Amino acid sequence: MQASYQRVPAPHDKPVHSHHGHGQDGHKHADHHHDHCCGSTSAPLETLAGARSEGELTVTPIRILQMDCPTEEALIRKQLDAMSEVVALEFRLMQRMLTVTHQKAALPAILSALRELGFNPETAAEAGTLPPADSATAPAPWWPLATSGVLALTAELCDWLSAPAWLAALLALAAIAICGISTYRKGWIALRHLTLNINALMSIAVTGALLLQQWPEAAMVMVLFTLAERIEARSLERARHAIDSLLQLAPPSATMQASDGSWQSMPVDDIPLDAVVRVAPGERIALDGVIISGHSTVNQSAMTGESMPLEKQAGDSVYAGTLNENGAFDYRVTAAASDTMLARIRHAVEQAQDAKAPTQRFVDRFARIYTPTVFALATLLAILPPLLAGGDWLAWIYKALVLLVIACPCALVISTPVTVVSGLAAAARQGILIKGGVWLEQGRKLRTLALDKTGTITHGKPEQTAWQAVEPEHASSCRSLAASLASRSDHPVSRALLRAAEQDGIALQEVSQFGAITGRGIHGVIAERQLWLGNLALAGQLGRNTPEVEGWVAAREQDGNSVVMLMDEERVLALFAVADTIRPASRDAIAQLHKLGIRTVMLSGDNQQTASAIAAAVGIDQAHGGLLPQDKADIIAHLGRDGLVGMVGDGINDAPALARADIGFAMGAMGSDTAIETADVALMDDDPARLPAFVRLSRATHTILVQNIVLALGIKAVFLLLTLLGMGSMWMAVFADVGASLLVVGNGLRLLRK
Repeated sequence: MQASYQRVPAPHDKPVHSHHGHGQDGHKHADHHHDHCCGSTSAPLETLAGARSEGELTVTPIRILQMDCPTEEALIRKQLDAMSEVVALEFRLMQRMLTVTHQKAALPAILSALRELGFNPETAAEAGTLPPADSATAPAPWWPLATSGVLALTAELCDWLSAPAWLAALLALAAIAICGISTYRKGWIALRHLTLNINALMSIAVTGALLLQQWPEAAMVMVLFTLAERIEARSLERARHAIDSLLQLAPPSATMQASDGSWQSMPVDDIPLDAVVRVAPGERIALDGVIISGHSTVNQSAMTGESMPLEKQAGDSVYAGTLNENGAFDYRVTAAASDTMLARIRHAVEQAQDAKAPTQRFVDRFARIYTPTVFALATLLAILPPLLAGGDWLAWIYKALVLLVIACPCALVISTPVTVVSGLAAAARQGILIKGGVWLEQGRKLRTLALDKTGTITHGKPEQTAWQAVEPEHASSCRSLAASLASRSDHPVSRALLRAAEQDGIALQEVSQFGAITGRGIHGVIAERQLWLGNLALAGQLGRNTPEVEGWVAAREQDGNSVVMLMDEERVLALFAVADTIRPASRDAIAQLHKLGIRTVMLSGDNQQTASAIAAAVGIDQAHGGLLPQDKADIIAHLGRDGLVGMVGDGINDAPALARADIGFAMGAMGSDTAIETADVALMDDDPARLPAFVRLSRATHTILVQNIVLALGIKAVFLLLTLLGMGSMWMAVFADVGASLLVVGNGLRLLRK
């Protein structure tokens, strides 16, 4: 998994191939992965600011508003693959975007080739700034389709009432002319380029029906097909919006302090770094920043999935798209609109569509074989029975035409990307950022999950858990002395003692001659009295150990605590136990993982005794302590022998182990840009409950993928059998194709409700 820990590539980067064979498809001459159907290939698209140079090559993003189906992708891929100047293609059907890596001078030829296919390509260089896909095109009017439907129904009625044949033919031809010209045009372009797509198949089928003088049926088939395309396009919009809605959380403008001290509303794109922005109660935060004055509670559920608002005050970070609840504050901007945490999340989800899930790759390969096979079968069905068995030519040609309608694999191909995108969007809404369909689907196979202790199972911030004065009557003064010494140190243990003293209102005293004793503790003088605050090793060095002290220390360490002692020139005065406290959700998360059949292992740099105590407290199956980073990686490699293994850490210190694991999980990505860039799965808050949620979502996604494949192939198989038995008709075949497409899209979108 080494490639997982590179940064997220920018648009000008060369394609990055993932680890363990789950590479992103797309190089024109690499492994011949050219014929995928819904999203594929290489480097992500971070902005639409035009073409970027790579030596002799240029990467150009192109928007094609007519490209929203796998049939268009196959046609474009075949056309551009034939051009030697084109090096790589990246398709994002959900965004209607094509990114082409090509030689510098080839752009006009590429655009011309796309126009030859009947598309209207748009580049940022031509349009200035590319508008959102939804605002760039108006929905097609419904009245032509409605008129065609009325004409087709009237033709059917004339046929039933035995009206003159010429009347039914005239009505049918009018219906086809009004709603079918676009289909015929696309079909002719596909046939001219030797491509069998749904438009070509439908054009052949309707033309054949007209030649057989099946006037009403030909008209009804074309009307139903056009209606189906409209409905399918509307259904796909919902999957697109699942991602687009992430950025719509941030307001378009914010109140910024001008150079003269006044406040004015400014578009977020015009607000520079280090500007001061004011947020009123009830407003959404427009940009990432750090609070400089004021305090409030902020609801970050849109990004982390956690519904409880967080207290925010001066020095705390705030993020674009989150909701300020009941206070007002000013903050200093730390990220431009294009680089906020929200924008990075959206970009990561878009990029994730390029890493195809295993099921999606299987479907793409299957679709390449399916359509030509069924087309060949339809040809044989039209010719062989009449030739070999003396069957009726017209009857068998009609059956072949019905079979052609069934031959389109649209429902099968479109089911996988819609399902995967829905799963990625559903995960993002829960604060789980999954970096590709590969990880979304593979999560269901996890057998072992290794977890770092500090910052994952525990808060990563030590707290005082207990204390004891050797002479109880001097307890209060002992705490004051210990806290005063601790106030001069930045060590986490000292910070814990100081926080506990402040919470209890303990007064601090003046410390002089302060110094640190490396690895053992600190010392200083308070009220002309020499004092030390340190561990058992320091007590032994000073000769202050007693059996009673050692017994108290051993008992606390057995429970996973670290112990420090306050000592003067004669004896130990008090003992303080400090521990990294366990997250409240850790026990439940581990229990849920066990219910899902996943074994848990703790990997910690702390001593074995502490690691074992924490593991036992939360129910982890096995604990390893005293580990260096490479030791963790070696254990991951050993655990991988028993099946897929995941590693949960902070994405930085645990990088070797995260890289060695099949799936790397970064905790608390909201606080770390690096975590988003390095992990396969980034958990946006610090909640370990996201881990079982990820596994459940992965299993649900796989279940729906399998359901969709069975639905798409099952419906086609039923109508194939009905056709061969002479019970199928063309309009029934259209219903089968359309119905299957709508069923799989709707089934895939169910993930958005999880």
